[in-house]
Amino acid sequence: MQHNRLGNSELLTSEIGLGCMSLGTEENKATALIHEALDLGINFLDTADLYDSGLNEELVGKAIKDRRTDVIVATKVGNRRVPGKEGWVWDPSKAYILSAVKDSLRRLGTDYIDLYQLHGGTIDDPIEETIEAFEELKKEGLIRYYGLSSIRPNVIREYASRSGIVSLMSQYSLLDRRPEETTLPLLAKSPIRLIARGPLASGILTDQGSAKAERGYLNYTPEELAEVRAKLSSLTGDGRDLGQIAIRYALSDPAVGIVLAGASSSRQLRSNAAAATCSLLSPDELSVLQTITKANTYRDHR
Repeated sequence: MQHNRLGNSELLTSEIGLGCMSLGTEENKATALIHEALDLGINFLDTADLYDSGLNEELVGKAIKDRRTDVIVATKVGNRRVPGKEGWVWDPSKAYILSAVKDSLRRLGTDYIDLYQLHGGTIDDPIEETIEAFEELKKEGLIRYYGLSSIRPNVIREYASRSGIVSLMSQYSLLDRRPEETTLPLLAKSPIRLIARGPLASGILTDQGSAKAERGYLNYTPEELAEVRAKLSSLTGDGRDLGQIAIRYALSDPAVGIVLAGASSSRQLRSNAAAATCSLLSPDELSVLQTITKANTYRDHR
């Protein structure tokens, strides 16, 4: 498993990470999947205080209790639960971040978080105040580094120019190539690295994804997705299935440090991890893949 450095940090992460949101809520199953991921060479685990109202962090914490030094733990903050009300409210305030980190540390059962990420963001947020919170936590040793999780180009530009983020998590796949327009060129000029989530496009970009394609995806109709899947499937072979081609595509841009893939079964996990040993996509193959799919762009938050 190749390891990449996130920004100017000391974080050497496996190029394929495990998105923990899809682990489920059963402790033994979640623990088994996390341990298998570590045994396969995956050392980057991503969770969030939002997932299952904090239970996901707890499951991750229990699973890594005896393997903490083998793991780079990433979690997120910014969505606050209001007592007595359903759902969450967006709160990127300094006071909330400094408070929420303590709850995440407790649930994870650790003294520090390797990568603490702002879970969203708008251009109207108190960005300087938010940055101050992360910088204070870093100085206190409660977090090692911080990053941003956002798909909004206007927000991404602000944090890239004003903060010490080492990573940006954003959706990126063959079916969502929006980062290629502005985000990846921006990161190419900096040490910040992309954590590409959703590389399999909700499972559509897998051999088993035909049924999921019937719901459509972004600006693709079900009919277009069926055609795209057929063309992509014709490129499989040489030890690469459709999902592994999709993961290798997301990893092909030099600004991408990690492809974050979820897994709810050992089969899915092993298939994702096997992309690390697949042959790289050639320039001609990349060109074909880009011809088959759309160069979709962001319409809002530009």
